[in-house]
Amino acid sequence: MTMYRLVTCLLLAGCALPGGTSGSPRQLQPALQPVASLADVDSVYDVVIRHGRVLDGSGNPWILADVAISDGRFVRVGRVTGRGRREIDATGKYVSPGWIDMMDQSGSVLPRGGLAENKLRMGVTTAIGGEGGTPVAAARIPEYFATLERQGISINFGSYFSEAQARTAVLGQSSRAPNRAELDGMRAIMDTAMRAGAMGMTTALIYPPSSFAQTDELVAVAEIAAKYGGVYASHIRGEGKEVVQSVREAIEIGERAGLPVEVFHLKVAHQPGWGILMDSVRQVVEAARARNVDVAADLYVYTAGGTGLEATIPSWAFEGGRDSLRARLADPITRARLKGEVLTGSPGWWNIIEAAGGWDGVVLVNAQNPANERYRNKSIAQIAKEMGKEPPDAAWDLVMQGSARVMAVYHMMSEPDIETALRFPWTSIGSDAGAVAQVGVEDPSAFPHPRGFGNSVRVISRYVKERKVITLEEAVRKMTSWPATRMRLSDRGVIRVGAWADVTVFDLEALNDRATYEKPTELASGVEYVLVNGVLVIDRGTHTGAKPGHVLRGPGAAAPSAARGAAQ
Repeated sequence: MTMYRLVTCLLLAGCALPGGTSGSPRQLQPALQPVASLADVDSVYDVVIRHGRVLDGSGNPWILADVAISDGRFVRVGRVTGRGRREIDATGKYVSPGWIDMMDQSGSVLPRGGLAENKLRMGVTTAIGGEGGTPVAAARIPEYFATLERQGISINFGSYFSEAQARTAVLGQSSRAPNRAELDGMRAIMDTAMRAGAMGMTTALIYPPSSFAQTDELVAVAEIAAKYGGVYASHIRGEGKEVVQSVREAIEIGERAGLPVEVFHLKVAHQPGWGILMDSVRQVVEAARARNVDVAADLYVYTAGGTGLEATIPSWAFEGGRDSLRARLADPITRARLKGEVLTGSPGWWNIIEAAGGWDGVVLVNAQNPANERYRNKSIAQIAKEMGKEPPDAAWDLVMQGSARVMAVYHMMSEPDIETALRFPWTSIGSDAGAVAQVGVEDPSAFPHPRGFGNSVRVISRYVKERKVITLEEAVRKMTSWPATRMRLSDRGVIRVGAWADVTVFDLEALNDRATYEKPTELASGVEYVLVNGVLVIDRGTHTGAKPGHVLRGPGAAAPSAARGAAQ
């Protein structure tokens, strides 16, 4: 009886317990507090979210609870008798950790406009960018991060550094392998990037000059990222009939270099392999995991991908840069060779036209030229007929006439394969899309694809509610605690006392991704409130203008920012 009274007194007193995560307050409350302490009665919190169905992010069923937030972190979960300076009634709504976008493209946009409203309106509070690297050279990464912090961003943001950035700095647009001294130079650049706060090394192996890099080179540079605890993340060398061997290469790089592997936007872009190759990928990944290789993948939930129209040109034509490409395309003999390789294939080039089932599956979405805007949302096959040209000629002339990167959508995946990949416990969610500088204002450089406005919401609206592929709890786990765990963000992705208070409050019935291929910038519905680091950023579906986001520096970041970045 004496022990029972002692425990009761301790609970009522809200005693301080040892422990806590890096950078979190030392006072740690139980995750669920059905009985409020006496100390809570008169407490004033920054925000209290009341009566919501709280999904903690770990895959557990929801609990009915209040959530109190102060100083950017969760401080109570359970019954909260104290009051909040701002009270949010979440009755009938779901309260989730903020959603994490594992494959973001916002690196060059955020310095121009940090609101990231399209991301926040679909529940995303944290974005990991850098498929193509940072938008600045390795030595300028500290300045880049400092600019984001000074100007302010509304989401949390971290970035990888690309091996192609190191390669280009040393070799330019050459396709040859580096010699020993050049490779040492590339490794030194990666070292600089990792110490500046990059989260790891990326490759985009279908695009030159990244496609020029061979496996041994990638391993050698990845070893530097591994030294600092980084991740190797890859747009693999091929996502069609060669997808299995391409996943094997990514695993080999991680295994030999000694670092985790993230396969970007997992897909099977090859109709004869639909329903077959995705399970083969699963077997390869799970065999690697069984032998202690830390490998996983992310995906977006659309059957069409998107990238530059220049991806339809065999890679070797890019050696030497854009001027060299232009000269080759202007030469009738060279162009004839390239057109032949569209049919026969070309070493080191992934045939994205074949993946799309032909030119009918390749649709122009941004011509980067007012004279060619009339072709927007038309297939290259249709455009070729209107131009009176063969499809390769039409596509490549559009590329050369663009003032910037000409963009296209490629219809090349199957719905059943998306569903299969969603069921893998080791997949997370990444949009492969960036924030927009300003919602409602067309950005001439933007890539219009619905995944930039609906991807995270679509995971739930289509694959939980409509198709019942996964449970709501599993969908939330894939967008919260699992990606946070993958990226070693120990204080994010969960609703837990002491963790950073990134929160998405949504109405499950109203949740709907409204963006389509025809109208790709329609904002999602059903996300009612979003908090980033305890600050309300979306309030009843409207952006507040607040910019409380943190720059997320990788584990190699030099002191004094290293400790802060790791905790964030």
